[in-house]
Parts: sequence; structure tokens; C-alpha cells
Amino acid sequence: MKAIRRFTVRPVLPEPLRPLSDLARNLRWSWHTGTRDLFRSVDPERWAAAGCDPVRLLGGVTTERLAELAGDRDFLDRLDTVAGDLDAYMTGDRWYQAQTDRLPAAVAYFSPEFGITAALPQYSGGLGILAGDHLKAASDLGVPLIGVGLLYRHGYFRQSLSRDGWQQEHYPVLDPHELPLDQLEQPDGTPAQVTLALPGDRSLRARIWLAQVGRVPLLLLDSDVEGNGPGERGVTDRLYGGGSEHRLLQEMLLGIGGVRAVRAYCGLTGHAAPEVFHTNEGHAGFLGLERIAELHAEGLDFDAALEAVRAGTVFTTHTPVPAGIDRFDRELVARHFGPHAELPGVEVDRILRLGTESYPGGEPNLFNMAVMGLRLAQRANGVSLLHGHVSREMFAGLWPGFDPEEVPITSVTNGVHAPTWVAPEVFRLGARQIGARRTEEALSVGDSDRWDSVADIADQDIWELRRSLRELLVLEVRERLRASWRQRGAGTAELGWIDGVLDPDVLTVGFARRVPSYKRLTLMLRDRDRLTDLLLHPERPVQIVVAGKAHPADDGGKRLIQELVRFADDPRVRHRIVFLPDYGMAMAQKLYPGCDIWLNNPLRPLEACGTSGMKAALNGCLNLSVLDGWWDEWFQPDFGWAVPTADGAGTDPDRRDAIEAAALYDLLEQRITPCFYDRGRDGLPDRWIEMVRRTLGLLGPKVLAGRMVREYVERLYAPAAHAHRAMDPDSARSLAGWKARVRAAWHGVTVDHVETSVTEATAELGTTLGLRVRVGLGGLKPEDVEVQAVSGRVDGEDRIADATTVPLKPVGSPDPEGRWVYEGPLVLDRTGPFGYTVRILPGHRLLASRAELGLVAVPSEDVVESAGLLMR
Repeated sequence: MKAIRRFTVRPVLPEPLRPLSDLARNLRWSWHTGTRDLFRSVDPERWAAAGCDPVRLLGGVTTERLAELAGDRDFLDRLDTVAGDLDAYMTGDRWYQAQTDRLPAAVAYFSPEFGITAALPQYSGGLGILAGDHLKAASDLGVPLIGVGLLYRHGYFRQSLSRDGWQQEHYPVLDPHELPLDQLEQPDGTPAQVTLALPGDRSLRARIWLAQVGRVPLLLLDSDVEGNGPGERGVTDRLYGGGSEHRLLQEMLLGIGGVRAVRAYCGLTGHAAPEVFHTNEGHAGFLGLERIAELHAEGLDFDAALEAVRAGTVFTTHTPVPAGIDRFDRELVARHFGPHAELPGVEVDRILRLGTESYPGGEPNLFNMAVMGLRLAQRANGVSLLHGHVSREMFAGLWPGFDPEEVPITSVTNGVHAPTWVAPEVFRLGARQIGARRTEEALSVGDSDRWDSVADIADQDIWELRRSLRELLVLEVRERLRASWRQRGAGTAELGWIDGVLDPDVLTVGFARRVPSYKRLTLMLRDRDRLTDLLLHPERPVQIVVAGKAHPADDGGKRLIQELVRFADDPRVRHRIVFLPDYGMAMAQKLYPGCDIWLNNPLRPLEACGTSGMKAALNGCLNLSVLDGWWDEWFQPDFGWAVPTADGAGTDPDRRDAIEAAALYDLLEQRITPCFYDRGRDGLPDRWIEMVRRTLGLLGPKVLAGRMVREYVERLYAPAAHAHRAMDPDSARSLAGWKARVRAAWHGVTVDHVETSVTEATAELGTTLGLRVRVGLGGLKPEDVEVQAVSGRVDGEDRIADATTVPLKPVGSPDPEGRWVYEGPLVLDRTGPFGYTVRILPGHRLLASRAELGLVAVPSEDVVESAGLLMR
């Protein structure tokens, strides 16, 4: 029989056990070993059955067991210790509080998904896991972050396989009352809500759930509330589901509703108001519009409000391809804003212009969320050094006249939260070496020299650790594979072979991620005979564990999974290669430590960062990857192997795959398997162990989320906070007026004549030339502009590389025609072909970049010819 109503019945804990409730409601347990060990000891079997979720555990523990624990002195002492540790963690000073710079009072961090723990399934892949790790690292460092996202009633889908290997999706309903969440409430006990206006006099309401991620509050908006119509209730039904209008409403709720939720939370709790707003990808870009509307209501016009909002906004782009960006029909966006919908005080045309693709090749009828995000943020970044370069190329059209390297998009390479991803066995080895507290600090802060102690760990200890982790993975794989085959319809009698799947003494390769085509799940199948030989080699076999989800609407990705599954089903190789469905955080935490090699073979440069290999490296797993994302930046032969790429313009995709697959097989056959299996005098693979040691000791500190968040604080949050404080209403009005004046006058800004003190085509290194330039400023003043000499090596087409810029100074007064003369030195500091040019840029003390306005004046062709080119 089916129940007609459902309740969540929470246990009543005996008074001595009340701290267990606080420990369960703070998600720090998801990365704090001592807290997890405490909950495991409550009831080990129920802990495993509850998926290591304290809230579910406490909901199922018998009253008899609770009474027993309430009288257990040893348990209560441990409980007091763990609760005291949490209190000290929440209230004590940490890295952020020790900084001398005037840092932001608070930072609001917006993301469409957050991967905190498998017990709160609100993530689909790398973007969400990165956001979760960002919050955890901020908590460990004491950064006053407020996270903002949506609460999806179905989360992302659960994955299983049909008998023939086709991906099946399932959407279990999540009850917020059974999750580690609390409702944000008004003083009278009623739920706090935010409301958005929709066309047709409708409203979209959402309540605010609070997940406490260590010191960081995470606000999650939920539209499944009374008062909403069926369509509005379904806005937060599932992650990345629905059509364009559904996605638009999700992103309006995240951005606009998210700002309102932050205001409500700060008002109710006394938390400091954010000085900086960080938009993690374009999905939350509408937050800037809400903040403009707030300032508009306080008396600022749109342009001044835009400058004030930009000053305190950071935008992070995660996609290296235009197809990965959300774009909406302009008419759809226009319908949801204006007098009869949301933000009625803001002109719809001004909103639309923020998202317009107003550059060559852009589509004027589409509203681009990343373009809006860049226009609403004074500071922007990609997520690896290579991705920063790709992003500057991709968005260069927004800054016409500037070389891509001058486009104001920097990069902060992603990191991963080591306490979440490091296996307990690895942690214990570190604790044995330097102590638990020092190990914890080394993993969280990321700037400690304590990683050097890895050099002192005995070879035997490292090898035994790696084997034990591999053995744990083998057991995990067999259990998950058996469950998967039962879901596919197999009977117990058919599954005896699973007891022989994988071998704890065989080189183990891991590959797990989302399954878009560019990640090339099936590249390893390119030459099946060669792969089979690798798997079944009599002396140096390889075994492979694969996992991943295709988007529900991506049949191409599903076909790739089916192709891999069918190969792995072959009785000849199924003991050496497996596909595990339903990849998620719980599986990942077992998979990364147990693999010896982490494989990544995307089409370069389409992997923005790719952090799975970082998590593997923190457990002593070596990387085998195309030089893309973070691996392009930090690869060394001591950390693993680089797969050569065939990414020349003349190589067709099929031939490229063939070349790179062959290179992959060559590496496995000729370099990797010999390194793993060849033994020294002591019976150990000496070179392999040394690579593990150097991966841990040298690469480990680089890949930490603690390092990443410290970079965000120092390079982006602190400057944004200073800019925010400087942008008071008068300054915002002044800057907006200045920009309008400069834009209106810029057509009259010209470089009219350039001459140098040397006219020969050669000169000696170190020579200093005198530059004299006559310019027209079109009614602007010298304080409105910067006239620069730009010099450096030139290529065969006279393009300047590695440019050096030197400001020139005005001399005297303008001539009768209003033209100014600028002078300055030009140092010939490089040998070989060398060239220079002159340009004029807008200049103002409140600009974060000279390229900010996208305006530049350069010499005309006539002026170029008269100036000549030096040292060709």
C-alpha cells in the first residue's frame, strides 16, 4: 500500500548526546576525519547503510542504542572532544584573520551547483565539485564567504545501464527535511522567502534553505512552495533540465533571487554584508542587474550604478568553447524584464545591451550570459593558465583593437580540497610522519613546507600504501559491478566471474568524468586488438576502471558509454576493464586513491582545467594526460606522462584521434608498464615510487584549493573590495560621466605624427631613442588619456610579441589646432627584429585595466609609413 502523506520523524537525542545534532548539521563532518569516526562508532552497520550521512544515521539509530551511548563515558569524552574542536574551528582566527591588508568584510559566491558531499546531491560535474571545494577551502582559511545556489528537488539524475549498455536516467525525489539543511526563518518563525515578478502578474516565490559548510553558510533557493503555480514550483525541479524559459527562470532566481536571499540572511543573522560578489560562470550573471536595481532605487542612474556594481564583482569563466555558454533569445529575456515583470525600474534595452554579442561573428538576436557577466564585472578570470589564454582569444571581440594578451581576463588555476579527497590511509601516513594537526594544516592552507616531509617516508611504506589502496578499490569495484549487473537483469548464478574482476597487484588505470564528445571516453578503444594485448599481457598487464555520465539529452554521449560497456562486457577482457555506472562523489572518493594512473585525453585545448587528476595526484596516483588545462601548466616528467597531441590545423579529427591513441598505447607499452613492473634489488619499483613521492611532495601543494582560494583573495577579492570602497555614489557618477564623455569624443582622438631621434634601420642593443609624437585628443585633456610607446620583437608580418609599454609625457601646451606633443624614451632592449608603435588609451584612476573601455587609437597607415620600422 502507498502512503497518502509522508513525514520526516527526527530522533529525540538524550541530553548528553545533543552535540551530535550540531555536528550532523554542519557539513564539516564531510571532510573532518575525527567527526566521521565518531559517527561511525555510533553504529558501524547503520553508518555504512546510511551512505556515511550523519543525518540519516541519527534518523535510524534505535532508542536503546542512544540510551547506551548516553551512558558510555568513553563515547561522551570523544563527543566532547570533537564538539570542542568544531567550536574552536568555527570561532578561532584562521589564515584570513591574520592578514594585514584590509580584506573584504564578506564575499558572496554564486554557482548553479555545489558538490559538498554525496549526502547533498546538488551537483553534476566539475563546476559543482569546484564550487564545493571553494567553499570548504574558504572555511578552512577563515574567508567570510556566503555561498548562493539553488536546491534541486531531483538533483542531477542517477545513472544505471540497460542490459545492452544504454544509459538509463532516474530522478529520485529529495526531501529537504531529510537533508543536512535548515530553513532560514523570520523572527516570528515563518520561513524567509524571496519573490520574483513574472509576466502576466504572476510571481515566483522561493524559500531559503541553509547548509552550514564549516564556517561558510550556503543559501539554497527552493521554488517548490505553496503559493506558486505548477510551472513556478517546478523551476528548481532538476539541475540543467528543461527548455530555454525554464533555464532562464532558474538563472533569474539564482542571480536576482540569490542577492535578495543574501540580503535577507545578513539582515536576520547579522552577518556582514558582502563587499564582493563572485559569479562562478554566467548562470548567476543576473545578480549584477539586481544590484544595479538596488542602487537605482537609492538614487543612482543606470550608468553610475553599473560602475558601482562592476567595481565589486568578480566573474569566473569555465568554458573554452562558445557552445558551452548559456544564450537566450532576446525576446524571451525582454519579456521577463521591465514594467510588467522583474526589475521594472530598469530599462529593458539597457539590460539587453549587456548581453548583446556586439562583435564580429556575434549573433545580435541572442542574449549571452557570459558576455553579460564580463560586462558586469571589473575583474574576470579563467581557471588555468592555458584557459586564461583561450578565454582572452575567445572574448577578444569585446575589446576591439587590443591584442588577446591584453584582454583583461586573468587566470587562477583551480585546486581541490585535499581533506575531502585524500584517502584516510594517506592521511594516516602523513600523520604518522608529522602529526595529525600539522598534516591537517598542510592539506588545508596549502602554503606549508611540511610537504617536504614526504621525502622522509620509506619506499616500503609508500609501496604498501599504494597496494592497500588498490586492494580497497578492487573490493569496491566488485561490489558496485555486482549491483550494476543485477540492475541490468542478471541473476546471481550468472555473476560468479565478478569475484575475479581486477587484481590488487596489477597496474590500474582510472578514467572518470562527464561524457561530452571532446573528453573522448572511447579513445582507448581506437585499436581494440592493441588494447586487448595491453589488458591481457602475460607479464605486465593493465586493468582499467571507467565511470561517467552523459547528459540526458546527449545521445552521442550515451552511444560512447554503450560502446565502452559492450567492450567491457566481453568475457575475454571483463576481468581487466569495467564500467561503473552512477559516478558521483562517493564513488570518486574510492576511485582516485586506488588507481596508479589517472587518464585524461580531451581534445586540446577544450579542457578548461580538469581537476580529477589533481585529486588522484594527492593520493599518489600518477597522471597520464594530454597537455591541457592544469596539466599543461604543471606537468613534469616526475609527475607522470604527457600524451603528444596532433592539434595542427591541417589534421582532420579522425586522423588526430588515430595519432593520439597510438601515442597513448606507446606510452603504456614502452614506458609506463615497465616502470611499474620492473623491480630493483629490494623487490620494489624504485623509479615508480620516486615518481609517487615527487607527485605528493612537489605537485601536492600546488593543486590545493587552499592555494586557489588564497590567490582569489589576494589577486581578485582584495582589489575588488578596495575598488568597491572607492566607488561611493559621487565617484560612481563621476566615473560614469567621464566614460560617457570619453566615448563621445573618442572619434576625434588621433595619432598624427611619430618621429624618432634615430632614422637608421639598425642600432646597438641598449640604445635609447627619443620618441616625439603629435596627437589629437578630440576635446579630451591629457589627464583623460595615456599615450604609450609599445615595443618588442616583431615577426615577419610586423606583429609585436612580448610587448613592453612606456607612457609618454605631454610637452608644453596644445597648438592652435588643439594638438598635443608627447615625448619619451624608447630603449632597444632586445636583439633581432624589433619594432614599435604608439597608441592612445583612456586613463582614469578607477579603471582596473587600460583596456576596460575597449577604446584605443593607433597611427594611420600614412603615419606608420612615415615613422618606419626599426631594425628589420
